[in-house]
Amino acid sequence: MFSKACEYAIRSVVFIAVSSLEETRVGFKEIAKEIDAPEAFVAKILQKLVKGGIIESIKGAGGGFEIPVQELEHIKLCEVVNVIDGDSIYKGCGLGLAQCSETHPCPVHFKFKSIRNELKQMLETTSLKELANGTKSGDTFLKI
Repeated sequence: MFSKACEYAIRSVVFIAVSSLEETRVGFKEIAKEIDAPEAFVAKILQKLVKGGIIESIKGAGGGFEIPVQELEHIKLCEVVNVIDGDSIYKGCGLGLAQCSETHPCPVHFKFKSIRNELKQMLETTSLKELANGTKSGDTFLKI
């Protein structure tokens, strides 16, 4: 459902959020290792997340990536998805057809529409703080 870049972005921001809760900054190599992703790919994703205002990059000794703790509750998962994948997840055809609409639906259009609406609701109401707290407590995991 999400692009590979978006999956890595979500994993990255959750890891950065957990680190921010622990008052530490993390470098892109550490992030790539933690989320089991290629370093170069992660570096490009992190650049987009910085430009999109999701994460902050601090240069120099003691630098790295962070998210201000007070912002974790306000940043919703939909913002990460929008920075990386745009809004295509809310509009695209469930079967990947170029043309699919209410008047010319694909075979799964109406069933997929309700799933897409539920996904949008989940992304709009899930904060990075919620995801970070679940990971920090050990209730959820970024890798097996």
